[in-house]
Amino acid sequence: MDLIHKYSNELEKILNHSPFDLKNSLKKICVLLRSNIVHFDWVGFYFNNDKKNYLELISFSGAPTEHKKIPYGKGVCGQVAISNKKLIIPNVELEKNYLSCNINVKSEIVIPLFVDNKNIGQIDVDSNSINPFTESDVKFLEFVCEKLAMKIKTLKNEHG
Repeated sequence: MDLIHKYSNELEKILNHSPFDLKNSLKKICVLLRSNIVHFDWVGFYFNNDKKNYLELISFSGAPTEHKKIPYGKGVCGQVAISNKKLIIPNVELEKNYLSCNINVKSEIVIPLFVDNKNIGQIDVDSNSINPFTESDVKFLEFVCEKLAMKIKTLKNEHG
């Protein structure tokens, strides 16, 4: 069973919980992913602050990080904020523009979150293994971002 089918019901429950609280829902998604996917050792959501040109850590599950604000262009997350493209880093030691959150991290994947074709943030996943991320992981994280984007868009439409 692929990850989408395995976790889509739980994801839907989180996103459809009433009353909806974005920060709490993001935390639940982070915990769901980190506690169920063995090589997801840190999962977090960063949202863009375009006025200040940096990403803000909204919610995460895993070891604490000092990177609560990341300037656009800095590190893997900052690069995704500018490029609007996913980045998969199989071995962070080989990445020149890398912000180390934890000495145990060996690889990272960052998927942008789009609402109305605008990059509003991203999901960031760190692994303590080298090159663990599969195509199934990528598709699942893109699915999570799509579902979250639909929820955010619905909220925007309801609340202006």
